[in-house]
Formats: sequence, C-alpha cells, structure tokens
Amino acid sequence: NQIIMKSEISATDAARRFSEVVNRVRYRNETFVVKRGGVPVCEIVPVRTASFTGREFVELLRSLPHPDKKYLDTVEKHVRRQPKAEKSKWPR
Repeated sequence: NQIIMKSEISATDAARRFSEVVNRVRYRNETFVVKRGGVPVCEIVPVRTASFTGREFVELLRSLPHPDKKYLDTVEKHVRRQPKAEKSKWPR
C-alpha cells in the first residue's frame, strides 16, 4: 500500500498551476483537495484501476434486482422489431 499525500489547493491556484498539479498527481501519486471560498468542492486523484475477482463480480451480479416481466416483454418486443442482418459477404 502506498501512502497518498493529500494537499489542499484553492481553485484559483489549481487553475494557475494545473500542469504542475497534474504532474504531481501522476508522478508523485498525490491527491489535491480543491477548495472554492475555503470549502472543498472536488479532489484531483490518480486514476486507479478497479480490480476484483470473478467471484466478487458474480456476487455483484447476483445482488442486483431481477428485471420484471413487463421490462423483459418490452425488450423482447423491440428485439423482434429489429431488421434481419444481411448475410455476410465475407467467405468463411
């Protein structure tokens, strides 16, 4: 686990020093809390790739509500209205 440095910066300073702020976020893994009028309004943070296991993904899918019959009927109706795709001209 990396330690993330969190710095506070005014919106005005962030705008003036944007390139420097972006470089510090990218190369030093810093986070900036941007304030306007002394009130925090957003954070500029390094991009982090979401990672989870296949099992966690399956658990997430299972936790979602199931679509009701009306929704499924609507999807089916619209799928049936789609024109047939023409046969591929590419040899197989």
